[in-house]
Amino acid sequence: MKLTPSKINTFNMLKLPSVFLTGVRVKSINENSCTVSVKHRWINQNPFRSMFWAVQGMAAELTTGALVLMKIRESGKKVSMLVSNNNASFTKKATGRIVFKCEDGHLIDEALKKTIETGEGQTLWMQSVGTNKDGVVVSTFNFEWSVKVKN
Repeated sequence: MKLTPSKINTFNMLKLPSVFLTGVRVKSINENSCTVSVKHRWINQNPFRSMFWAVQGMAAELTTGALVLMKIRESGKKVSMLVSNNNASFTKKATGRIVFKCEDGHLIDEALKKTIETGEGQTLWMQSVGTNKDGVVVSTFNFEWSVKVKN
C-alpha cells in the first residue's frame, strides 16, 4: 500500500488528534522528500502570538518520520523506528503559514540496508527546515532516527 498525504492525514486525525487539531497537514511525499504545512492559528500559538515550538516540532518530525515509515514499508521487512535524539534552532517568529520540508529520504536506504543485513540497530540524522510565505527560515529541526529489524 502506497503512503499518500491523504492516508497520512487520515491516520493523524484518528490516531494523533493533537497533530490534526493544530492544523499540521502532509502536502506531498516522494522517495526523497516530504512537505508538511501548518498555519499559525489561535489553537497552536504561544503567549507571544507566534506558533508554539512544539507544533513546529510535530510538523518537522512528521516530515522525517513519514519518509522513514515509507522506506520501511517499501523494504517489506518488519523494522522498528524511534526518535532517539533531536535538536532545533529558531531564527524568526513563526506566523502565517509555515512549510516544513525534509529532503533526506536518500539517507534512510543505507541505514535500512545495514540493519536488515546485520540485525543491528542503525541511526541516522535527518533535517527538516521550516519557512514562512516569504521563504525565510523560521526554524530548523534535526532528528536522529534509530531503526532496527524486528526478529
